[in-house]
Amino acid sequence: MPAPFPQPKDLREAAAMQKSLAEAVILRGNPEFARYVAALDASHPTRFSRQKGPSIAAAVLWDKEKGEVLEVATAQMDEAPLFPYVPGFLSFREAPLYLAALAQLSRPPEVLLVDGQGIAHPRRLGIAAHLGVHLDLPAIGVAKTLLFGKPEAELPQEAGSAVRLMNGNVQIGWVYRSRTGVRPLFISPGHRVGMKESLAFVRLFAGKHRLPEPLRLAHQEAGARRRLAAHE
Repeated sequence: MPAPFPQPKDLREAAAMQKSLAEAVILRGNPEFARYVAALDASHPTRFSRQKGPSIAAAVLWDKEKGEVLEVATAQMDEAPLFPYVPGFLSFREAPLYLAALAQLSRPPEVLLVDGQGIAHPRRLGIAAHLGVHLDLPAIGVAKTLLFGKPEAELPQEAGSAVRLMNGNVQIGWVYRSRTGVRPLFISPGHRVGMKESLAFVRLFAGKHRLPEPLRLAHQEAGARRRLAAHE
């Protein structure tokens, strides 16, 4: 069992924790032969409305060899105990939920695909990197929006296109277009995965939708469960 996920008392302590843990991130490894992948996404009440209800995290266990879902687990928590919503510190808010969902799976995953950032983060420790280090698992961040860094060039419109995401002269991830004409995704290694290998692994799940299929299903499950819980 992993150690309990630490919770800082304020943002200053949280930033210090991120900088320290970032030194443990390993940016090498290839998960291409892993079979069991856990895709993680969370759904929260909208910050800009009066919408209430718990936060829900979903873990979809995907069999890469068969191309199908083996199991789905969810965890929920009321808003009050959660770390505040602050961009750049979302791992302290969402990771405890993800860990609770992962603990319910009957089989441990070999790789984590996380809705969020890997090292494409101001302190090199987005939620995928944070979870990867905490669990000592290969982890990749697949974010829907850009948090940090700049694309090195304009991204072509064709499906499968990718350009490097840079912080100055240092590559921190990829800008990737999964479907022709759709908005790009932002991929970055989190832990125990190399830079090129992170992109290659996500490309294995290209399909009819913008998101990799396991993450798309986790996103749907988290949203559906949260809406249901809000009306109970």
